[in-house]
Amino acid sequence: MSTNHLTGSDERRSDNGELMPKKPSPAPSPSLTLAAALLGFALITLDASVVNVALPSIGSALGGGMSGLQWVVDAYTLAFAALMLSTGAFSDRAGASRAYAIGITVFTLASAACGLAPTLPTLIGARVLQGVAAAVVLPASLALVRQAYGDPARRARAVATWAAGGAVAVALGPVAGGVLTTAWDWRGIFFINLPLGAVALALLVRAPRSQRRPAPLDLPGQLTAVVALTALTFAVIEGGRTGLVALAVAVAAGVAFFRVEARQPHPVVPLGLFRDRAVSVAVAAGAACNVAFYGVVFLFSLFFQQVQGHSALYAGLMFLPMTGLIAVTNVLSGKLADRYGPRVPMLAGQGLAAAGLLVLLYVDSATSPALVAALLVPMALGCALTVPPLTAMMLDAVPAERAGLAAGVLNAARQVAGGLGIAVFGALVSGGFEAGMRVSLGIGAALLGVTGALSFRLAGRAAS
Repeated sequence: MSTNHLTGSDERRSDNGELMPKKPSPAPSPSLTLAAALLGFALITLDASVVNVALPSIGSALGGGMSGLQWVVDAYTLAFAALMLSTGAFSDRAGASRAYAIGITVFTLASAACGLAPTLPTLIGARVLQGVAAAVVLPASLALVRQAYGDPARRARAVATWAAGGAVAVALGPVAGGVLTTAWDWRGIFFINLPLGAVALALLVRAPRSQRRPAPLDLPGQLTAVVALTALTFAVIEGGRTGLVALAVAVAAGVAFFRVEARQPHPVVPLGLFRDRAVSVAVAAGAACNVAFYGVVFLFSLFFQQVQGHSALYAGLMFLPMTGLIAVTNVLSGKLADRYGPRVPMLAGQGLAAAGLLVLLYVDSATSPALVAALLVPMALGCALTVPPLTAMMLDAVPAERAGLAAGVLNAARQVAGGLGIAVFGALVSGGFEAGMRVSLGIGAALLGVTGALSFRLAGRAAS
């Protein structure tokens, strides 16, 4: 055993036996930490939407029909959403930097497995693993940003930059999927994650090492939530007799979940949160927006390619007007919320999104793709107007020490709703695309109409 190990010295010996100073570790860099966190967040957000445009190519290569393609999307979304309930606690227990490194490593390896998948079941299994890793990365990346910036003003700017990275990733998803699928292959949408994941890990070297903190884990609640959500999605996608069995399992697991959560001292979803009307409305409105947005991207990715016969690249470019305005509208929504309160932009946004879905009812196979691209814009702008103020409204409605938990519940609900929306819409279009698409758009508009009415009533109560 060396002397400097025994003495705890910061020196080491050279080849000729002389003591040399130990090379110091690189100093933590807030900007590089932010870059690492932003890149990881953008990666996991991108993978929620980039795959949609590649679905026809995946179906041609691996088969599986409409239900198989729905699972390619929902396997990621459901694992991501369901486990997000507990991964914040895991990040605290492991330390944010360690949890982030684990999440990015697993996500990168799972991406390689997706790109190499020889069969559709293998791809779906790898997508589940991607979703598990993404659920770890999300809270850990935000915790890294909070730890890197001690000054509240600088931290607020850094968090805004981190959030903008996610918005840009959502906007780039369909376009990136079209470009990679056309220029490379559908496997390229997964292989591109390998160098980006490596860069995120390299940047993490300059992040501050995170302390481990005790955080309770509600394993029974987490397990029953996963079973209930998976069984419900299976029932919607597969249908038939097996779907009825899955629905029964979902109901039983759902009842067990609520009973567990009512008795747990540290539940993954504190049911008492929903006693506040603002929390309930925020969660419902966020869920409706995700059903509309992710459902429309799923439907029209297939519409442009399978109904109108265009390429993946062409389909991706048709989403550019819709997605390109999202980040700008998010910023505008924040300013409107600062001036008028969160309920005004929420009402305007949900109304605009619902109207946008109703306008899309007139789209058919003969409609000009350029016109379809223009008609997609109101729905996207409405959702972009709604989400920032509803997030702020929910966080304002809970004590500061429960803000992280409330944000996790809101994001999990939104992701689950998006996954279930794709499952329902996919089942509807499998029996006849254009008729099923119109029913799906009507369902999305109705949901936004209901949550808009709830927001209006909430605004009336606040005014009183």
